[in-house]
Amino acid sequence: MSLKAKKICIVGISLARGGAERAMALQSKIFTDLGYEVHIIILNDDIDYPFAGTIFNLGKTKTGKDNFLKRFWRMHQIRKYVIQHNFDFLVDHRPKDEYFKELLYAKYAYQHLKNRIYVVHSARKETYLTDKPYKISSIYNKNYATVAVSNFIKTELLPEYGIKKTTQIYNPFYEVKENAMGEFPEMLKDKKYILSYGRLVDATKDFRFLIRSFEASRLWQHHIHLVIMGKGPDLQMLKDYAQQTQARDKILFLPFQKEPFLIIKNSRFVTLTSNYEGFPMVLLESLSLGTPVVSLDIKSGPSEIIQHQKNGLLVKNRDEKDFAKAMKLLWNDEAFYAEIKKNTSLSLNKFSLEKITSQWEGLFENTSV
Repeated sequence: MSLKAKKICIVGISLARGGAERAMALQSKIFTDLGYEVHIIILNDDIDYPFAGTIFNLGKTKTGKDNFLKRFWRMHQIRKYVIQHNFDFLVDHRPKDEYFKELLYAKYAYQHLKNRIYVVHSARKETYLTDKPYKISSIYNKNYATVAVSNFIKTELLPEYGIKKTTQIYNPFYEVKENAMGEFPEMLKDKKYILSYGRLVDATKDFRFLIRSFEASRLWQHHIHLVIMGKGPDLQMLKDYAQQTQARDKILFLPFQKEPFLIIKNSRFVTLTSNYEGFPMVLLESLSLGTPVVSLDIKSGPSEIIQHQKNGLLVKNRDEKDFAKAMKLLWNDEAFYAEIKKNTSLSLNKFSLEKITSQWEGLFENTSV
């Protein structure tokens, strides 16, 4: 079979809301553009991002309360679909936080697949290595390859648990065309603002730290707003939390936007305060749109994207005063801000679509494993 005739199956929870899901959708377009036949299996009926290929949406079959039998039935449908289409490669983006479930996937749903590729999107080991990381490593080691989305995951996390045949490929992002920037919300017109966006899960993203840092910065006293954009289970909690601060009148919440790019482009800068990430797409998206970034220097991702004081700021410690100081510097020092903004595209070449496409093509050709 020629390279261009290969059949690729992408598996994930959904095509909505998060950076990993956006990467999956973009990946389907990359593989299609390479000439592959692409299929996508999703477990939840949740689609926000445009994709390419044939979708097998198991989320549409969900009714009533979920249980083990229903989950096993969906696993059986995956098994049937995999056997029916005889895929050359399966690229699995799902979190892998239960050892027994992953054992079932490997031994049953994916039993007939020779070439499995697991993608690890997070530096939090419990997300992709379960609570039994040394046991699940044996499953990873039977894969064709394990793809890490950051250097930290490849060089620090995966080797710690004896996972071999690893390679590092950054998540893809497309340059946004001017006619696809999205709408600019009426509520932001004529407002000066700082932006943070992502899935509103505070245990991961730590928006409360950002809210406290914004309050400590006193920027709100100068009619500067903090905009938090996204949807998720902690939306109401975060709104209530913001209301308890002195900055409450200057903290705005925007719903998730499929095309948030005009909002990003018009923000003074974008912040990231997560407890952990894998490869934070918000930083890449912001820099590619010419918007500087301020990020905590967490373990995986930011330091591979941001060159401190060149195209953004990295804050070493999870300290509200330090983060507030960084925000004030980037807002108040116009000369410094202009220099940072001029350099936003610095070092983005290594994240180019052409490079990432070439890496995936090389992986499928067995030239980079």
